[in-house]
Amino acid sequence: MRRPLATWLPGLSCAPALRRRLVAPLRRLLACAPARRALGASLVLLALSPAGCRTLDAARAYAAGTAALERGDTTAALAELERAAALEPHSSAVQNHLGIAYEAAADLDAAERAYERALALDCENAAAAHNLEALRARRAAAEGAR
Repeated sequence: MRRPLATWLPGLSCAPALRRRLVAPLRRLLACAPARRALGASLVLLALSPAGCRTLDAARAYAAGTAALERGDTTAALAELERAAALEPHSSAVQNHLGIAYEAAADLDAAERAYERALALDCENAAAAHNLEALRARRAAAEGAR
């Protein structure tokens, strides 16, 4: 007995509109036997797992944190970007923006750690590399002036 496609998606309850938009195209795709064999139910479940909701929430928090940074609201930026980092810990871009927010809040040690994490996640993140280099240069200049 075949299970209805909607029963495969219990973890997507946090985004019912997204769930509705995805069910029909998936039904069409899975109606094709070769596609069903190629994809398999496990890939569909993985793509629509609760992690998808966390990623969506992380993207919203990242956007809100970036907007707060642009407005100069450091407190809100830190709260949103820390939330984004907790939801999506493997995002180099989130870590870079978190470093910028820490730097704006004058927490230079935390900023340096965030930039380093961003580079550990993506060694080609030019913005994080530039931000880390600039932070270290400012710190060295401040220590040299003492």
